[in-house]
Formats: sequence, structure tokens, C-alpha cells
Amino acid sequence: MSRFPGEQSRFGTMADGNMNLISTESPKMSSVDAMPQRALVAISPALDTSIEIVVCIPCFRRPHHLRQTLESLANQRTGRRFAVVMVENDALKSESVPVAVQFLASGQLPGLCMVEPRQGNCRAINAAFETALATFPMASNFLMIDDDEIASVDWLERMVSAAEKTCVDIVGGPVLPNFDDELKRGLGRHPAFAPAYDTSGPVPVIYGCGNCLIKRSVFERVGAPAFDLRFNFLGGGDTDFFYRCLRLGLQFHWVAEATISETVPPSRTNLRWLITRGLRIGAINYHVQRKAMPTVWLRAGLTLKLLAALPLSLVYAVLAAVTEHERTIAMHPMTVAIGSVLAAIGIEPQPYKASKITA
Repeated sequence: MSRFPGEQSRFGTMADGNMNLISTESPKMSSVDAMPQRALVAISPALDTSIEIVVCIPCFRRPHHLRQTLESLANQRTGRRFAVVMVENDALKSESVPVAVQFLASGQLPGLCMVEPRQGNCRAINAAFETALATFPMASNFLMIDDDEIASVDWLERMVSAAEKTCVDIVGGPVLPNFDDELKRGLGRHPAFAPAYDTSGPVPVIYGCGNCLIKRSVFERVGAPAFDLRFNFLGGGDTDFFYRCLRLGLQFHWVAEATISETVPPSRTNLRWLITRGLRIGAINYHVQRKAMPTVWLRAGLTLKLLAALPLSLVYAVLAAVTEHERTIAMHPMTVAIGSVLAAIGIEPQPYKASKITA
């Protein structure tokens, strides 16, 4: 029987005499709900489930970058014991699994790897946190890093130390862009890439989960699923999650020194991608605000507010153009405002659908 509630454990032959692996065949269907179930595909030898710190890594079609992510975690400068939980969200190809197997089997990192066959950003993140919570019952700190990010050598130590010293519920840190095209470095100031805060200290809220620490008690307060599946293909499930935490009165802290770098390929620096990103941010803002408004009248007021914001966004864009030479930065307020209005009438991008992902 599987140790993971609601999950299958389908082990096959032994690998290197150290760990069990399953085949890469398509996930089986549950007889209860006729839905594909999560599957455990790799686990490190003699995994100690009393570990108190877990790093969660959603994975999708970036095995080369995942290797760099895991190397950065294996090289962390800390005396604290931690484990990793990787979730492969491409059940068909499962390109992340061989990389995960290498690090787990060799003992470079303790932990496990799951396959979440139900595709989508929120599905993968929920699978990672839910698996970590169930597998490591003594763990109190759950961090997350994406599979295209590289943690600085003191990242984990700084994040956990801040959580212990401040006794806050959630800790965030900056994700700094590392542009493949050096000519695009000026985009580091673009709101799509710039960190939310510049200095360490208490903050009202954080917006992204690409560099965060969440206490176990937070998941107990928020309930399941932690990341709302309505944001599964749009993105923004993390923003919604943190705003729900804010409304519950939970406390946030920012650690500017706990840096993570993010690989930014050329496909994410062209004009089309940046415009789509602005539209997506606008759509996320609309949905997050709409969820907090329970009545038809309040929602109608939100729509009017968004319509009024359109001409204001043009003013902001003109002012930005005066001081900002990068045109994509100047036009960002307008694309966000337009994205919110389009979302209000049911038009929005869905970048986390597999068919939409190119890099």
C-alpha cells in the first residue's frame, strides 16, 4: 500500500540496487473517479521522513535547467537537513524523471519524485506541497523553487533563519533574471522581472512562489487545495494564495539577500511575450479581486473601476515613457489595465496549457 494518501505506488525493477523506480507508462485510472492519479516514480534510499525542511520543485519540460536547480540545492551552505519533492507535470515524456533519479539514487539529495498527470501550474504545485506535507509529518518549513531557477549558496539558510527569527508565517525572496541574451539586461527593471521589494523586513504580502517559505500551519489555515485550480492555466494561483493568507491575517517577511536567479530565454523577452505577460497580470489582478467580492453589486463596481483605470493607465504610460527608454516598460501599465478589462468579459491568456508552452 502506498504511503501517500490518494496516490498510487507502482514500483518496477530495482535500479543500481539502491532504489525502486516505476515504468514510464501512462498513469493508470482510478476506479473511484476515473481520473489519472499521481504516481511515485523515484525515492532516495532509506529516506528519513523526520526531516523538518522540504524544498518543493514543480517540473515541466526543462530537464537541463532542473539539473542546475538540483546542483544549486546540493551545494547549499547549511548544516540543516532538508529533502526535496519534485513533481513531473508532463506524464507522457517525463523528461525530468531521469534527472531526479540521478540525484536521488546517488545520495546528492534526499527526497522523492512524483508524476502529476493532470496538467497545469496549480495541479503541479498542489501535488508538490500535498506530497511534502503527507510524507514529512515533522516538517514545519516548506520552500519552493522553480525548475528553471538556481538558488544562491546561502538561500535555504537565510530563508529558514528569517522564518525562525521573525516567527512569521510566510517568507519571500527575490528572483533575479539571468537573460540568455545579454542585450536584454535592461529588462531587469521591467515589472515582469523586477523583485517586489528591495530591502529585507516585514512586508504586507508577497506575490510569487518562485522563492518562498511557507509554514505548515499556513496550509492548515488556508485549506485544500491550497492553489485554486481556477488559476491552473492562467497562472496567478500563487498571488491568489498569498492574498487569501493576507485576508486571514497571516504575516509576511522579505529577505533580500536570499536570492534565486531565473534563466530567461529569448522567447521570454520579445515584445509579444511581454505584452501577453502584462495582459495575464491584469487578468490575475481581476480574478483575485473578484474572489473577494461576494455580491453582484460589488463585482459590478469592480468592472466600473477597471474601465475607469484604462484612461489612467494611458497617463501612467506616457509619464513612464518620459523617464524610461525601454518602451516595453513604459507600456506595461496599459497592458495590465487592458488585461483586467478583457478578463472581465471572459477573454484571457492561458500560458500554462501544455500546447502554449515553448520554453
